[in-house]
Amino acid sequence: QVQLIESGGGLVQAGGSLRLSCAASGLTLSGYTMGWFRQAPGKEREYVACISRSSAYRNYADSVKGRFTIDRDNAKNTVSLQMNNVKPEDTAVYYCAAAVRLGIRHNDYDYWGQGTQVTASS
Repeated sequence: QVQLIESGGGLVQAGGSLRLSCAASGLTLSGYTMGWFRQAPGKEREYVACISRSSAYRNYADSVKGRFTIDRDNAKNTVSLQMNNVKPEDTAVYYCAAAVRLGIRHNDYDYWGQGTQVTASS
């Protein structure tokens, strides 16, 4: 059974930092593009960042560029999202996802975690 399990969410003050992690079981992440998405209340799920299998390619949504960093450790089968200078508009449930192909669309991804809540207070 494939599982992606996010952790590290919580409450953070605006301007602060938070590090999200995603651990996989039943899935070898080195064979997948990994992405982070988020969904705020009343809004559609939106793309945040992705990283290719070898980490050679990383892509970010304009809204988080320069503040968030996606990384992966294939040996540990984990992916992370370092969130710096967090803003209230970053408040959302954050999901990690795995895709066979490189992509930034929701439909590009084959496996999803259950999400972790991030709340940034002003």
